[in-house]
Amino acid sequence: MFFKKKLKATEASSLLGLSYPHILRLKKKLKEMGPKGLVRQKGKSKRKIPEAKCKVIAGLYEDVYSNLPYNLGSFNILNFKDELEEVYKITLSYESIRKILITHNLHHPKEKKKVYRRRRRMPRAGMLLQMDSSQHQWIPSIPVKWWLIIMVDDATNEIPYARLFPSDNMFANMFVIRGCIERKGLFTALYVDRASHFETTRQGGIHYNVSPEQEETQIERALNELGITIIPANSPQAKGRVEVRFKLFQDRFIKKMQLIGIKDYNGANEFLLNTFLPWYNKKYIRETPNSYMALPYGINLDTIFCRKIERTVKADNTISVCGEIIQIPPNKARFSFTNAKVTVCILEDSRVIVLYKESIVCESMLLRKIKIQKKEEKIKELLEKREYVFCER
Repeated sequence: MFFKKKLKATEASSLLGLSYPHILRLKKKLKEMGPKGLVRQKGKSKRKIPEAKCKVIAGLYEDVYSNLPYNLGSFNILNFKDELEEVYKITLSYESIRKILITHNLHHPKEKKKVYRRRRRMPRAGMLLQMDSSQHQWIPSIPVKWWLIIMVDDATNEIPYARLFPSDNMFANMFVIRGCIERKGLFTALYVDRASHFETTRQGGIHYNVSPEQEETQIERALNELGITIIPANSPQAKGRVEVRFKLFQDRFIKKMQLIGIKDYNGANEFLLNTFLPWYNKKYIRETPNSYMALPYGINLDTIFCRKIERTVKADNTISVCGEIIQIPPNKARFSFTNAKVTVCILEDSRVIVLYKESIVCESMLLRKIKIQKKEEKIKELLEKREYVFCER
């Protein structure tokens, strides 16, 4: 009753835009099932996530990864996705996990933010590294805020080195730069802010420099000795590669430390270098050609990453350094160094290295803390006495 035989199968195929074999299949279904045979049957999707698995994922999120102690909030979806893969061997897409959490009322979507155009990256690794520091309460059980100093490769997103310090000073930043060079090699340029340990900031007013030709800082001097160009940024947005990393660290780094129970900053630094940075670099690094250069043979980084001052040797072959007298013994170069100009390298651990024409002639140790260390400790002690008052605006 359904066939009037007015069209051939080839003609129906041309009119409907279907293949000839498919027209034959439809004809057969029409004979066997009637008009219902022409309707596509909806079956269960083989890719649908079982309801039991959805409940397990929602239960894990609710019991383990939400409402963390110390008001740290919950893991975001991307972080939770990584935890499922690494800890529980459950591999699902971001969107699938998001829908599961929304269904179980564990995630509430926010309005989409405006996306801004990104600055183009450097074409090679090692051409430009960005460096910055962030003060934060990295361990919620410790009220004292420490500084996280990191370096990010502009081309690859790699963080070659990072470390937590009680203060953001010259030696702390030197330590991180040196750690990066020891791990990766020499790079071309360093992008930093205009902090006083990177750039001399003697000013006659708020925004007016007295002299355009100012003495270089100790970090500028150290980088110049290694042939690295230092580039001061004019705004935080200019260092976007490194600025955005702090948001990730203040979320994932803290929460991962809480999961494994780290209680002090020594443990935090060990976890940062041995676990978190390898995980981060494996996950987020971009492959590009490499332009890092090996450190030339014979360079002693102790005599570069230090505080350098000039001294004239007295008649008794001694010099005065930070209120202490250091005796320079005779050597093969000179029997007496009277009236000679020497360079004194003061290291963070109070070691002193004396150079004469770039050669080491004497090494010693300061018995007392230098003035700048005493000043920094005094400032830190005063700042820790502050009481914070939170006001609504």
